[in-house]
Amino acid sequence: MEKILPKQEWSVALRINHWVMATSIFILIATGLYIARPFTVAHGETVNKFFMGNVRFVHLLFGVILMFIFIQRVYLAFFSRFHADWKDFFAWTKLGNFWKQIKFYTLISKEPPAHTHLYGPLQSLAYAGLLFMLFLMVVTGLILTGAGYHGGLLRFVYSILRPVETLLGGLVMVRYFHHVLMWCFILFIVVHVYMAFWYDIILKEGTISSMVSGRVFRRSH
Repeated sequence: MEKILPKQEWSVALRINHWVMATSIFILIATGLYIARPFTVAHGETVNKFFMGNVRFVHLLFGVILMFIFIQRVYLAFFSRFHADWKDFFAWTKLGNFWKQIKFYTLISKEPPAHTHLYGPLQSLAYAGLLFMLFLMVVTGLILTGAGYHGGLLRFVYSILRPVETLLGGLVMVRYFHHVLMWCFILFIVVHVYMAFWYDIILKEGTISSMVSGRVFRRSH
């Protein structure tokens, strides 16, 4: 007889990491879009208009939060006692399972891929790509921020990353690269949310609610 049993899928640390990262990325996208192209100017005397400065402060604040969240996620990948470690990011290397998930997502087959890892093959590839984009976003953000300082920790970090700035073609290209990465994040969010709802509707495992409760519901015979 088929039973549906709850299974612990996500640890508390990973759920906190997920939601703090999601919140930070949303705020960074909103403030980044404004910094790139300001669309409003406050009324009153020029001396009292510091809206851009406030937006930039919020952007830098959540950029720092995102950096530490990224470091925490890398740490969890190697030292977490839970199931989600670095090996889960290589589920895509099992090509048979990879092809099975593609057929499942394109509705060619009704058979979902086997859960040999925490992530499915396409998920593992997407999340590995996300971490790589986060790394690039943090590095380019530190370059853009540190370039405006003449001393302190940020200037020290900037001096270390200066060769990266030169490699990319200067600050203008670093900013452009940073901006393009933002649009890559927007694309990732759209696909991620769509696939989460799609997976939840098709398999009815509580995929979306699992990021709150930590549990999914799997069929067992």
